[in-house]
Amino acid sequence: MTLLELTPRVEADDPRTALPVVIIGAGPVGLAAAANLAERGRDFVVVEAGDRVAASIRLWGHTRLFSPWRHVVDPASRRLLEASGWTMPADERRSPTGHELVDAYLEPLAALPQIGPRIRFGTRAIAVTRKGMDRTRTAGRARAPFLLRVRTAEGIVEELTGRAVVDASGTYATPNPLASSGLDPLGLADVTGLVHHALPDVLGTERASFAGKHTVVVGAGHSASNTLIALAEVARTEPATRVTWLIRNASAIRVSSSSDDELADRAALGSRVEQLVHAGRIAVIDSFELSHLESTDVGGVTVVGTRHDEPAHVDADGVVNATGFRPDLSMLREIRVELDDVVEAPRRLAPLIDPNVHSCGTVAPHGFAELRHAEPGFFLAGMKSYGRAPTFLLATGYEQVRSITAWLDGDAPAAAEVRLTLPATGVCSTGLAEGGSCC
Repeated sequence: MTLLELTPRVEADDPRTALPVVIIGAGPVGLAAAANLAERGRDFVVVEAGDRVAASIRLWGHTRLFSPWRHVVDPASRRLLEASGWTMPADERRSPTGHELVDAYLEPLAALPQIGPRIRFGTRAIAVTRKGMDRTRTAGRARAPFLLRVRTAEGIVEELTGRAVVDASGTYATPNPLASSGLDPLGLADVTGLVHHALPDVLGTERASFAGKHTVVVGAGHSASNTLIALAEVARTEPATRVTWLIRNASAIRVSSSSDDELADRAALGSRVEQLVHAGRIAVIDSFELSHLESTDVGGVTVVGTRHDEPAHVDADGVVNATGFRPDLSMLREIRVELDDVVEAPRRLAPLIDPNVHSCGTVAPHGFAELRHAEPGFFLAGMKSYGRAPTFLLATGYEQVRSITAWLDGDAPAAAEVRLTLPATGVCSTGLAEGGSCC
């Protein structure tokens, strides 16, 4: 690919020239995109469904990331922050919790005068298209501005136009269904209140939902591991608490416990789960294909499926869905996106992140070239760009938006340059249906 092919073709009379770049999502990657554009003096607007930055992270903020501070702060954001007097947390080797990441980094970043006034909170993106064009129209398409339809917290539907769109809206709000078929299990509506989202605050605000009860955790990735460890801690002080780990595969250990893993907290996570399983504090049911849920006479839930082709069931008081996440693609129906048939990631990126082959640290650094679609100027970034793959690291998302914003600014050499070295890793989550973010 030549530099000419890498350069965005924006003519002087292009109607998009005076329009901002629209960023969907004010999480870490969306704000990093904003910081990179701010450094380049380019106009942008950020639309955020929540009433504050990092709305999804706040939901699992009690959880500690396994990447240390030095890997979870975007370089451009750090430069802007330090110019305002901000200082990096003293121990850059320590991994923050989600709440610490928000309070010490993302909130100050969003408060910067270069970024804060351009964030529209309580504004949910509901559709992306080209102005005056549906998906089927081709003539003049590349010169038509993007049209973003949004709904405000008051229920008002509005439309924004932009020269480009960076969708960094994440995937935490759209978990994979519990059933092994990839669909919601039959009977889910009857037990909705007993099924918990991934990473519940077991040791804090939601403790009462788990203490003294039997909880089944479904999934085999890092989200499941964090919840299993927390439940085992509750069981230590509340003896009636029982923990069952239900997985689809034949092996219970799906996270790194390697001494070669440069992300020490990730390796420790795997080791702790192994120890709890071997000590009998976590019961494991492997090779379980979940099909439906039933309510019990005592107000609990029965998880029903098959094991080794034989009918099987588990009775519990509650279920935690830690089966990973998937992108919400419904708002992209009128634009031309090129997605892999399996992973639902951009087609050129998918082979680099296939979780059957790659762990977090073996994903090659990549940028706009791998993230581009048939719709020039539209990009998926961050966790959403990984589709259903669970191998995402924040540092990777930061490199994505650095490259994308360089390309949008016409800086082809910077867009093509690789500026990321990932930490060496052990084995990360693999099974697509049982993933869980590695971030």
